[in-house]
Amino acid sequence: MAIDTNTFEFLISDEDEIMLLLYARDIAPEQPAVRLSPEDKTIELYRRVDDAFTLEKVEDEVFELLKDAETLLVCEILPMEETEETEIVYTYNATIIE
Repeated sequence: MAIDTNTFEFLISDEDEIMLLLYARDIAPEQPAVRLSPEDKTIELYRRVDDAFTLEKVEDEVFELLKDAETLLVCEILPMEETEETEIVYTYNATIIE
């Protein structure tokens, strides 16, 4: 099964806590960070020094919830074979940088 590693979703709890959900990469994150660009509606996720990518078309609500935050909770998952369940591979807080 081919996985689109560019797919992501933001989950927002009833308490306005936010989590980024995306498919796991091959290598564990190391000192992860995010850079918010609300004017471009993008977020750059730096998983490692040599592993960064851009999340595009991010909704305004996400930037509003993150404007005073210091970190973003990230959960990387893999779908399980032949079921609708997923396996959590990495969960981490990415520091919000300017």
